Amino acid sequence: MSETFPSGAPGGPAPQAPTGPAWPPAPSTPAAPLAAYPAAPAAAPFAAPPVASPVAPAAPAAPVAPPSVSVELRDALGAVRTEVAKAVVGQDAAVSGLVIALLCRGHVLLEGVPGVAKTLLVRALSAALDLRTTRVQFTPDLMPGDVTGSLVYDARTAEFSFREGPVFTNLLLADEINRTPPKTQASLLEAMEERQVSVDGTPRPLPDPFLVIATQNPVEYEGTYPLPEAQLDRFLLKLTLPLPAREEEVEVLARHASGFDPRDLRGAGVRPVAGIELLARARAEVAQVQVSREVLGYAVDVCRATRESPSLSLGVSPRGATALLATARAWAWLSGRGYVTPDDVKALAHPTLRHRVQLRAEAELEGVTTESVLDTVLASVPVPR
Repeated sequence: MSETFPSGAPGGPAPQAPTGPAWPPAPSTPAAPLAAYPAAPAAAPFAAPPVASPVAPAAPAAPVAPPSVSVELRDALGAVRTEVAKAVVGQDAAVSGLVIALLCRGHVLLEGVPGVAKTLLVRALSAALDLRTTRVQFTPDLMPGDVTGSLVYDARTAEFSFREGPVFTNLLLADEINRTPPKTQASLLEAMEERQVSVDGTPRPLPDPFLVIATQNPVEYEGTYPLPEAQLDRFLLKLTLPLPAREEEVEVLARHASGFDPRDLRGAGVRPVAGIELLARARAEVAQVQVSREVLGYAVDVCRATRESPSLSLGVSPRGATALLATARAWAWLSGRGYVTPDDVKALAHPTLRHRVQLRAEAELEGVTTESVLDTVLASVPVPR
């Protein structure tokens, strides 16, 4: 099933192929003004009770205006989609999800059958953002040190020196992560959560930004080691890459017939249009996006509803609620707003929560899917007005 949030790119010229909608279209209902979602004042911890005063109360403070969104930054990230489209046909929703993950400094799990351009998508994205990328093919004999690095004895100095593994990069493409044993899968936990690697008791920080983009095949489970729930919860988003439509598949063949080489992105015309400094500025603006108490409550209610669903044996944890808040803020910023609406929470609920819930065996036998459960949850939770 394709992503539930709209596809596209913020600002910038639209890609030549494929043509898609602009970065997110306007919601079906007009967005309420910021005044309808006033931010609740933060209470000081362990504050003393207020003391009665004969002085007349001060006039209420004027509503705080939402922070401005830089058109330049949005246009630059919008141009990323144009560059990726030079190499990848379709998959606009996946590009949008990867940009959101970069803004939130979160990790992504890509799921799709072989041959839907998962690896090419990551390589094109790193080329458009001028980021270092490393690909690791996860196999049953892969060891943790092959990913994180290890101590190597130097006979000339009679000392051990640390040799960095492929994890020391900006974008780590963990190809077919479910084909390696749990011991090697767990070697990424510290890197994903703490953004560092500890070898021989010495922590070594990873570059910034650092993202793990893992891929897995949903139709082939023989000889695989499914990721445990604890590690799935470390991924910010789970994006599904569907098979292309007929017109898109014809375009893929036409490009190959005209000499397109997926191994030569520079020859395909993919150029860097953004970089680490721009991403840092964009993340700083996303951190200023306002979220009212009502919208916070709505996000919490959506997550709590999954814990009470009779079709689920595992609901969304508080970490999932904070992830939903982060992705909704990034989506609001990409939409050109300095505040979050319930529509932003709805738009990111599926990709943010689908891998954090677990179906009951009896529900799965009856044909219930994770997507249908999330649809039911979103339909049942009252939306603040």
